[in-house]
Amino acid sequence: MSTIVDRVREKYGAVAESSLSNDHAGVQAVAEAFGYSPEELASIPAEANMGLSCGNPTAYANLKAGEVVVDLGCGGGLDVLLASPRVGPKGKAIGIDMTPAMIERAQANAAKLNLRNVEFHLAHIDKLPLANSSVDCVVSNCVINLAPDKGAVLGEVFRVLKPGGRVAVSDIALKRELPKELAESVAAYVGCVAGAIRIAEYERLLREAGFASVQVVDTKKDLNAYAKVENQAGCCSPAMEAPTSSVLSLGVTDEEWIASAQGCCGIEPERSSVHTDLADLIAKYNVNEYAASVQVYAIKPLA
Repeated sequence: MSTIVDRVREKYGAVAESSLSNDHAGVQAVAEAFGYSPEELASIPAEANMGLSCGNPTAYANLKAGEVVVDLGCGGGLDVLLASPRVGPKGKAIGIDMTPAMIERAQANAAKLNLRNVEFHLAHIDKLPLANSSVDCVVSNCVINLAPDKGAVLGEVFRVLKPGGRVAVSDIALKRELPKELAESVAAYVGCVAGAIRIAEYERLLREAGFASVQVVDTKKDLNAYAKVENQAGCCSPAMEAPTSSVLSLGVTDEEWIASAQGCCGIEPERSSVHTDLADLIAKYNVNEYAASVQVYAIKPLA
């Protein structure tokens, strides 16, 4: 299991150190495909979004002013930054991630917004550095599927939640058994598929951890959306593949057009090995047949 954890840390660390951001059309398209609005994405630093989501948990977490919310596997801080204004100055939004580069990126993004009610911790999500019964809501976005011991993660979530506290998680779960090649692929594990569990097992583990009102709902989102990042030739294509007649009438040369198209929204995004893995899986298998983007709901009983 340590090999898998190390591989996940390595792959996602490389994403954190890449130039992937919401400034690239493919990255924004992935986030929007899984439920983020253009307005939400525009409200936070572009670097917080790297096209790694499978849902938008803060949209259905029903966060209230004064609450403490924890994001498991916070990445660049996307959901923490969106949660921050919802819980307000008397609340707190906490991000947990095991990848140092992700924590650094998240902290930098929070600093750009001068947020006072957020904090980030370098830790594993099955060993949370938080006190018992100290959290109102736990969110997560396509991360629990990467944990080798999901029961331990859910046990920790139960421990840190206050009585009456809730889970609002976006994740990947399986609808049917994976083909052997896919199930045994490390790339498929890092790509959020091989480590996923069946929907019924997800529900069982939540109940065994002590949760009530458990629901794991298939959102019917198209997992092929991840290919939007890998297939993107450049941030301005295909709309700027060639100059239009109106541009040519202004006397713009082909060379000037090419230069402006290449620089219209910054450097072309780097190839991410995580997105490459996902694109390779999507090209070989119809992942939607085997896996689903799910919304996970659960409540810690009052007594």
